[in-house]
Formats: sequence, structure tokens, C-alpha cells
Amino acid sequence: MAGLLIMSSLTSCKRNAAGPGGPPAAATPEVTVAKPIPRHLKDWDEFTGRLTARKRVEIHSRVSGYITKVSFKEGTEVKAGDLLFTIDPRPYEAIVERAEAMLAQAKTVAELAGVEAKNATALRQGQAISVEESERRIKSATGERAGVRGAEAALRAAKLDLEFTEIRAPISGRISDARVTEGNLVSGGTQNTTLLTTLVELDPIYCEIEADERSVLKYREMHKSGERVSAMFERIPAEMALINQEGWPHHGEVDFVDNQINPATGTIRARAVFPNADRLMAPGFFAKIRIPGGGEYDGLLIRDSAVGDDQGSSFVWALDAEDKAVYRSVTLGPLLDGLRIVRSGLKADDRVVVLGLMSVRNGVKVKATLTDMLPAAATK
Repeated sequence: MAGLLIMSSLTSCKRNAAGPGGPPAAATPEVTVAKPIPRHLKDWDEFTGRLTARKRVEIHSRVSGYITKVSFKEGTEVKAGDLLFTIDPRPYEAIVERAEAMLAQAKTVAELAGVEAKNATALRQGQAISVEESERRIKSATGERAGVRGAEAALRAAKLDLEFTEIRAPISGRISDARVTEGNLVSGGTQNTTLLTTLVELDPIYCEIEADERSVLKYREMHKSGERVSAMFERIPAEMALINQEGWPHHGEVDFVDNQINPATGTIRARAVFPNADRLMAPGFFAKIRIPGGGEYDGLLIRDSAVGDDQGSSFVWALDAEDKAVYRSVTLGPLLDGLRIVRSGLKADDRVVVLGLMSVRNGVKVKATLTDMLPAAATK
């Protein structure tokens, strides 16, 4: 009897707590909503690449000899024409002097032969010499004049070799270290020459990429349909970021696309050029680059956290006029400025749930608080 009285008392308490109408009504979910941001958009395709110098020169000597002076500071900028190395010029000065003497001798002989040829013509008219002797003198004068031209060419070559003892920068750029220092013998010429240093141009700078075959075909189809010009025919915009940079701070152009696909990799080589006035970028740096991946269009931006996944399909929760949750399947694009691009499935005046997604059910009325789609932290 005591047990029955206790159970009866508990049951009565439960009924009183529930109220006369049965179980308590579920609390209305509270969510935060925001309206999508309309934006005129352009899709981008991203690639990875490496920075390369627009011009790179390996400095070699054209003549052999001993280095007598290194005239640059290693690792600094030099201008075209600056003196870099000096090779002992004395052997080449002697060769120039000898060539000058040979030229003077050749001119003297040629003048004498010219006088004899002129006299031979007069003597031939007076029949003082034979025809054979006259022709010999004339031909000899012609040969001696050719000897003068040969001596002049030898002198020019000797002066060039003397000039080459001063090795100057062929381009402006940043120079490496001196691989050979004063007192060392270097080999010049065209084969087995000694590498003295290297020189690279830094402004502008190239970024070389490998574009996959599928992307290349897409771009060519877009060019064919008039949606976007191909980089094969005109320069197209490009944006770049280094490995430690956020966003796309560097703006340039794609100025070259190779003429064939590499069958081993299924990619084609392309190149973009970027200004580098501050010289902070250097050849060899890893870089991310993006180029227009399609035509321009009008789209919407929402927070990426507002997007749900339903067996591989993307969706968002939107509110109707009665503040009831409505399931919306959406087609998404890439991230832009921290927000997700929505290509289709939403309207600009829709209210999208951005906080409290887990408490939302289709057709359930919610209590909504309106906020900005762009998070407060991003607006600072």
C-alpha cells in the first residue's frame, strides 16, 4: 500500500508538471541569418610555378690570361657596361703593336707596287717593257692592296682581343660571386672556357607554369566560342602570390604559351611576367598563380560555414516569409575574399542561415537574428 501511494504521488506530480495539455512544446530554434552579397564575378584557375629570370647570363672570358682585378661587389646590382674583371692586357697590347707594324709594312709595299704598276702602263705604251712584265706589275699591285686589307683585319682582331681583356656586364641585374679571383689563369674562346660568375635580370621576372591538358582544351573551347581570348593569341591577366603571401598581391600577364603538349606529363608550358621593382622576388622561388578560368558573370557570396553537404551535394538553409526553414540545393564556386561563390540556387534577397545550422529542420519555424554576411573580423 505504501508503494502504491508513492507511485500515485509521483504520477500526479508528473501530470502537474506537464500541464493539462500534455507534454511541453519544443523551444523555437534560434538562428542567425544573413543576405548573400551580390557581386560581378570572374572565375580563376590556379596553378603552381617557379620564378625564373627574364635574362640570365653566364660570364665567360673571350680571351685567355691571368685575372688582374675583380671590379664588382659580389651579390649586388650592376648595370650594363660595368667593368667586372680585368685580364692582364700586356700580351695583347704587344700583339696590337705587331699588327700595326705589319699593316704599316703592307701599306709601304702596296704603295711601291702601285707606283710600279702606274709606271708599267706608261712604259708599255712606249714599248719599253713587255706585255708580260706590265701585267705582272699590275697584278702585283692588286695583290699588295689585298695584303693591306688582310693586315687591317688582323689589327682589328688584335684590338678586339685587347678590348676583351676588360670583361663588362652585358645586361643590368644582380651578380653572383666571383668564381675566379685575382692571379688565376682563365681559359677563353668558345670551348672549355672558365665560368667567372653569373648575372640575372630581376625586373621584370617570369613565373613558369605547367597547365594540364584538360585546362588547355577548356581555354581553347572558350576562345572558339568567344567567351574568353586565348593566351596563344593575346596577353591575358595573371595574378601571383609567393608561398608566404595572402591573397594575390602581384599582377602581371601571361605572355607565352608553348607550341606543343609534353606527352610525358600531359602538360603544356606557359609563362607569365610580373614587375619586380623592389627586387624582393628572385629566380627559383615557388609561387602560386591564377588566370581567368571563364567569362564574367553575376553571382552571390555567402559564408563557407553556411554550406552543408548532403551525400556529395551542397545545400543551405534559407527562411521563407513565415520564418520557416527551406532546404536549398546550391551550385558552388571557389572561395573569394574568404566567402564562397554561389553560382545558382539562391537569390540576392534570400535570408541564409549562417549560425545554428544544427538546430534547423526543413519546414520548422525559427527565431532569426539578421547579421551581415561578411564576418565582423573580415571588415576590420
